Amino acid sequence: MNAEDPIGIFDSGIGGLTVAHAINKILPYEKIVYFGDTQHLPYGNKSINKITQYSIKIVDFLLKQKCKAIIIACNSASAVAYQEIVKNKVPIFDVIKPVIHYISSQKHIQHIGVIGTNATISSGVYKDYIHAVRKDVKVSSLATPLLASLIEEDDRKLYQKGIIEAYLENNKLKNIDSLILGCTHYPLIETQINEFYNKKVEIISAIKYIGHSVKKVLEKNNLLNQKNSKHKHHFYVSDYTTNFQKKTKLFFPKSIILEQENIFS
Repeated sequence: MNAEDPIGIFDSGIGGLTVAHAINKILPYEKIVYFGDTQHLPYGNKSINKITQYSIKIVDFLLKQKCKAIIIACNSASAVAYQEIVKNKVPIFDVIKPVIHYISSQKHIQHIGVIGTNATISSGVYKDYIHAVRKDVKVSSLATPLLASLIEEDDRKLYQKGIIEAYLENNKLKNIDSLILGCTHYPLIETQINEFYNKKVEIISAIKYIGHSVKKVLEKNNLLNQKNSKHKHHFYVSDYTTNFQKKTKLFFPKSIILEQENIFS
């Protein structure tokens, strides 16, 4: 490994682009190799075994691209596959721990809501991690299984039929003072969530903290790229979709390389 090697990022689809964009803002000299497993999205309704199998395959692929670090830009995979992936010899980051680190020092937070996929919420990982650092905090979790798929499809029904509001009105989220977006797709609807709460509930998302976490570890391991090289980020998908192409250009308007790569055959 050396500092000029890329950072690998993966997700089941477009959600991880929010993480890739956050990394690019904090670490502009780093090359990103991204893998979106559009063939198997969403991960949230898959079994633990399947999510783990897919994640291991993708990590193996990213290691073959000589990635010096890998970010699991998916809450479902972070929740259920991290322990298998972390066995690799490169630094591995999930999108859960940076959020927990932030919450640990915010004493004004007393009642946290968590929304995410079935896999993430059923794992109980957020509640367990939060109570490990803040036993005084009440954690109320709600599975919101329709959101990731609808965001992925860019389906206007998501906004027209009040699906977001229907979830947020659930009694489980009553009287929360903060809300964790426990899926990397959800920052794409953060505006709508903020409007629902009239900006009176603090919205907590990994994309606000993951970049600084990665930078700190890369600096510690002398892997931070200090050279302003004219690299192109490389994006792979397991199944090409025009929507993924469109969303990628939204976050990375400059020229990128996008390829379909079937690593599961």
